[in-house]
Amino acid sequence: MTNTDYSLLSNQINATLADETDALANAANFVALLYNGLDDVNWAGIYVLRGSELVLGPFQGQPACVRIPLGRGVCGTAAQKETTLRISDVHEFPGHIACDVASRSELVVPLYLDGRVAGVLDIDSPLVDRFNEIDQAGVELCCETYMSLLDEKAGFI
Repeated sequence: MTNTDYSLLSNQINATLADETDALANAANFVALLYNGLDDVNWAGIYVLRGSELVLGPFQGQPACVRIPLGRGVCGTAAQKETTLRISDVHEFPGHIACDVASRSELVVPLYLDGRVAGVLDIDSPLVDRFNEIDQAGVELCCETYMSLLDEKAGFI
């Protein structure tokens, strides 16, 4: 069961990012707000779509895999299928890429810009079955808030 008030977290994202036009600064603060606002997570970060692979962007947690091909692992699969993936136990996900052996469950949400996937938000937990439907909907709301605040000139990172 989640204790996170996702409406409040979304409002905090809006309040923190609304007046800043630097895409990198906003991405870093977005990830920091999520990482610190969620219980029992050991990694949160953005992967940016560059051609046919995802490239590591701002994150909180242990060093991570830098490049993930589309269709590989949870992140690459979520980006390719353009859908959120909530994985109860990453060890049961075919082709899981273990960047941090402590991670047991994962939530990956595509980030859309102009109707296309521009990257993904990846959140890991050391607990099996950490994320439920409420978490998924809440994190998706936070991602929508973040992406809606991107300055048209600055764009995505």
